[in-house]
Amino acid sequence: MSGPHDLLARYTFGHPERAAAELRAVLPAHVVSEVDWTSLRREPGSVVDPELRETESDLLFTARLRTGQPLLLYVLLEHQSSVDSWMALRMLRYVVRQVERWRQEHPESALLPVIIPLVMYHGPDGAWTAPRRVEELFELPGEQWRALVPRFEYLLDDLTAEREEVLRARSGPPLARLAWLVLRYGRTQDLARKLPDWVALFAQVEADAEGAEHLVVIIRYLVWVGDAAVHTAARRVLHSVLDEQRAEELMGSWAEEMIERGVQKGLARGRQEGRVEGRAEYVLRTLTSRGVRVDEAARQRILTCTDMATLDRWFDRALNATALSDVLEDLAQ
Repeated sequence: MSGPHDLLARYTFGHPERAAAELRAVLPAHVVSEVDWTSLRREPGSVVDPELRETESDLLFTARLRTGQPLLLYVLLEHQSSVDSWMALRMLRYVVRQVERWRQEHPESALLPVIIPLVMYHGPDGAWTAPRRVEELFELPGEQWRALVPRFEYLLDDLTAEREEVLRARSGPPLARLAWLVLRYGRTQDLARKLPDWVALFAQVEADAEGAEHLVVIIRYLVWVGDAAVHTAARRVLHSVLDEQRAEELMGSWAEEMIERGVQKGLARGRQEGRVEGRAEYVLRTLTSRGVRVDEAARQRILTCTDMATLDRWFDRALNATALSDVLEDLAQ
């Protein structure tokens, strides 16, 4: 089941320009200078195990070096609530799977492309402490044995270890910088206090050509992860960057109704039912905000769906939908 952190990260960093900002912030300087960032493209497909879908989402990008050499950038966005001590082994497994897939698709090639694995972490348990090298996972009789075990290391973007001013100073589109911040503080008690300091950044996000959509995603995240203090602070921020009517429409549609319908129905009919109905409302409101017409039959189909995984999938698709068939895949195009 896709959670709020997963959805925000995928929406933000699934876009090549914003993914480039994340990669440029973490990759070594010599790599950043050698990549042709205009060639960065997101590729379809996933190599993450189905049982890990509740906590992880992977994004695969291709790019070229300035010399023309192909490059694979494999990005795993980590959303676990605790540090995973076996992440190095799992990342190695993902990279091997991607290599095997690439070999099947390029049987004529005698060499493999470079694959760069990256983990983004922003859990509530403090800085990432798990080994980043596979060799550290082996119980070695002595140091001289180290050369006999696999050597592999993944890159890490530990948002929890970064200061606010460092994240704000990162190079990248406004949405990427705002996403880094809300992911960094989304699981902390500081979020409500921090939000007013980001008003200028919210205004920059709103000024983008797709600013209205970006704000919907950010507010959805804040409503989902925040408490009453966060909701109040978010409303004040919106009033600073939007006129009163638009601010209340946005905050009202995503906060008040979601909370009232989700929580109260959860109390009256059981917590799980309330969460399901709240998610169904999210799907419908996302489609409405994007100008997608939903007929009564489709509306009832969404509202009566009781499978949370299906509702999550529909919601993820609704974020970028231009037609109802983009969400309900069995409809004729």
